[in-house]
Amino acid sequence: MTSVKSNWNSSIKDGEYQRKESQFRNWITPDGSAGISGSGGFQAEADRYHLYVSLACPWAHRTLVFRQLKGLENLISVSVVNPDMHDIGWSFKHDAESAKLYGTTGDDLYGDEYIFEKYLAQDPHYTGVNSVPVLWDKKNKVIVNNESSEIIRMFNSAFNDITGNTLDFYPEHLRTKIEEVNELVYHKINNGVYKSGFATTQEAYDKNVKELFVALDEVEQILANNRYLTGDELTEADWRLWVTLVRFDSVYHTHFKCNLRLIEQYNNIYNFMLELYQMPNIAKTVNEAHIKRHYYASHLSFNPYGIVPITHKQDWTELHNRNKTFN
Repeated sequence: MTSVKSNWNSSIKDGEYQRKESQFRNWITPDGSAGISGSGGFQAEADRYHLYVSLACPWAHRTLVFRQLKGLENLISVSVVNPDMHDIGWSFKHDAESAKLYGTTGDDLYGDEYIFEKYLAQDPHYTGVNSVPVLWDKKNKVIVNNESSEIIRMFNSAFNDITGNTLDFYPEHLRTKIEEVNELVYHKINNGVYKSGFATTQEAYDKNVKELFVALDEVEQILANNRYLTGDELTEADWRLWVTLVRFDSVYHTHFKCNLRLIEQYNNIYNFMLELYQMPNIAKTVNEAHIKRHYYASHLSFNPYGIVPITHKQDWTELHNRNKTFN
């Protein structure tokens, strides 16, 4: 059996959740000129690249959002894993019922059973974690990158000459602001929910859940004065926050004990979430059944009977108030 780990790309130190760095960090560029560590570049081409994702994972969700925003649906294919993840990680278990309920596809490229097979195909001696997303090169049958923050930036610009889509969610004039917001959102909110939920001491939990809600209060105030996190332009910073928001009330609030408040109780954040959800082709990236099934039925140390709770339904298609004038 493989030694590849399935521990959510993480470890615990002094009761505190520690996320590990992604290990495959190559880039796709328009001309394929930018290799990393002498690995050679990957050129943007239609139907060359493939995404392996979980619809539960917020990091993988980022890549699906940018695939939609940048018109890459017909250029980059996708396989969706099963929501259940246990001893050896993400599986491609797939049947008609799981396809209907959870959007599973199986591995429709190679028929593999588990994500770890992709990592071992790259390196037979690989002993790291078998995380998603995985951006795969179908031509050379190798992993390009498994770091979502880098994948979304490739999608943002590398394929523009092919698609003609020049929307820019990482514009030069806002990059300093974007990085400042990303720093807050990643450490305190995106990863903050995990640091709260996976804490194994009271001290670690108390520290991280308090920091999470302080950060949410800060974001609420930013959005009181600005339509988006860096001003009046929609950027990657907004989408990086949004993937956590859409999971918060149904999963993180209860399952990760992030229960000081619901996102629904934040007027600005909630309406911001609605606006982004209602943008063209974004709702199709959200599968609430897959999200809930994964978290509640996979983390059996938290929820030993794997019971998926019935949660109140929210209408994310209701009118939002983000069209108001901001000073």
